[in-house]
Amino acid sequence: MNVELFIPCFIDQIYPETAFNTVKLLEKAGCIVDYNPEQTCCGQPAYNAGFWDEAKKTGSQFLNVFSEDKYIVAPSASCVSMVKGGYDDLFTNSIEHNRCRNIQQNMYELSDFLVNIAKKEYFGAELIGTAVYHDSCSALRECHLREEPRRLLNQVGGLSLVEMEDGETCCGFGGTFAVKFEGISVAMAEQKVKRAMDLQADYIISTDSSCLLQMQAYIDKHQLPIKTKHLADVLTSGWANI
Repeated sequence: MNVELFIPCFIDQIYPETAFNTVKLLEKAGCIVDYNPEQTCCGQPAYNAGFWDEAKKTGSQFLNVFSEDKYIVAPSASCVSMVKGGYDDLFTNSIEHNRCRNIQQNMYELSDFLVNIAKKEYFGAELIGTAVYHDSCSALRECHLREEPRRLLNQVGGLSLVEMEDGETCCGFGGTFAVKFEGISVAMAEQKVKRAMDLQADYIISTDSSCLLQMQAYIDKHQLPIKTKHLADVLTSGWANI
């Protein structure tokens, strides 16, 4: 099947390897992947900050770049939830209404697409260690994804997946929340990392790079013996050994 790939800002600017691994995963799932270099941001930062006019301009570019009749996959539940939910506020009853609805129906977060559309859960990945999975707010509450990433991770050779206490709580990022309420944000990241370390986890895994950035910053500052990894990076681990 043909798939159009949307790469979020955080991944484009900070975690480009995750973008390449997403392409590898989709191709291994039997997809032909198309990346349009004209794509930019989905508009979420402006939208969350209350600048809806600016968000609509960015969102219009998104709607113009992507097709109405192909699957659109992104390695970010946050951006997917913006398109599928936030665009309702921006484009309902507008001239772009119908095009927006068609694109929303075809937009999928990576784990959702792999499990429910491509019907593929095993990718031959290997990663030795213990891991916890962090449910990002967007993935769990807006995209309603919980089992899909866990089903994929349970197929990774050598990886033991354990559940954190209070696993459904936020990591404290929340876009501008981390800037406006730094003290609360840091405390939330601290709690999340400590919960993982209480289980002697080697990795914290998530589908949202913004959450990983938040927790890795706390880990780096305190030089803690734990790492964060994006789901796409885990599912492509160890391929050279196959």
